[in-house]
Amino acid sequence: MRYELKEILDLGEQGSFAVPAFNVYNLETVLGVMNAAAETGAPVIFQMYSRLFDSQNAHYVAPMIVQAIDELKVPAAFHLDHGAGVPEVLRAFRYGATGVMIDASQDPLEENIAKTRAVVEMAKEIGITVEGELGHVGAAKDGVSTDYTRVDEAARFVEGTGVSALAVAVGTAHGHYKQAPVLAIDRIRELHAGQPAHLVLHGGSGVPDDQIAASIKAGIRKVNFGTDICFALLDGIREVDPSIYALDLFMKDPIERVKRFAVDRIKLLGAGK
Repeated sequence: MRYELKEILDLGEQGSFAVPAFNVYNLETVLGVMNAAAETGAPVIFQMYSRLFDSQNAHYVAPMIVQAIDELKVPAAFHLDHGAGVPEVLRAFRYGATGVMIDASQDPLEENIAKTRAVVEMAKEIGITVEGELGHVGAAKDGVSTDYTRVDEAARFVEGTGVSALAVAVGTAHGHYKQAPVLAIDRIRELHAGQPAHLVLHGGSGVPDDQIAASIKAGIRKVNFGTDICFALLDGIREVDPSIYALDLFMKDPIERVKRFAVDRIKLLGAGK
């Protein structure tokens, strides 16, 4: 069932769980996530990185995502992750996204607000909502910043932009961590109480389970998983008998590996039945 971004995150707020957002890249990752959602009855978000919308990838992968969502009997959304600018946002609209993110978090606050608000206004025209980012979530290889999103600035940002989801800097980063992060749970709780947008945790891959559980209790409603999806598929591929050359048979176990990872995260987030 096709759900819009705010609509699917509202389910998390109502049920005090987080909706898992899985970055997908190809047929195998789409199938793995689709099968996990069908097995658990959980709402899920299929999302693709901005760079895939700058190549032919999104042109071919997006129809797979839309077909999977339409066939699922559970709520599902299709989201642009870390939209770099208006061209990527427009391509996401064209390819059937039911939510988009615009990431202007490295700009000064007023510029971030202006760029994000412009995308919110465009998205309104087709009936979907937007995720913004305040407090840059960087790369794990560069270390995890303790410069957390400020509560007063978050309230100002949400009011000034009209976003329905807000990615915040609370102790995570993208990629593989050098050491397990410790999330700013108190700050998450303050951000949840201090503004109306649904909070998003980026860099969910590699965060200890107890930290993720605590962040959801504090108010996180969407958790992104990208790196671990890649490793689930690649680890599965490395374990396949190399004598198998028919690609549909070769990829059977890697797809199952992705599904098992997604099921595990769905259960951790409290989203499954």
